[in-house]
Amino acid sequence: MSGLSVFKRYLAIQAMTLVCGIVGPIFLFVYFAAQPDATIKWMYWAGLFITAADVLIALAITSSLTKRQRTPLDAG
Repeated sequence: MSGLSVFKRYLAIQAMTLVCGIVGPIFLFVYFAAQPDATIKWMYWAGLFITAADVLIALAITSSLTKRQRTPLDAG
């Protein structure tokens, strides 16, 4: 399995996790687009954690699928 095919798989999985977890990037966008205010500080942290979770989930799924499809020659 080539590095490019793994990267393409990761991008597809990442796109799907961001579609399912779109609220994270929306919170970040609203936080940075709005005027500085202490009442929306929670949006920054919630958006950051949700977006980071989306990325980590996509990496874990990609890793799991890649390990499952390796042939014995690739593993050596």
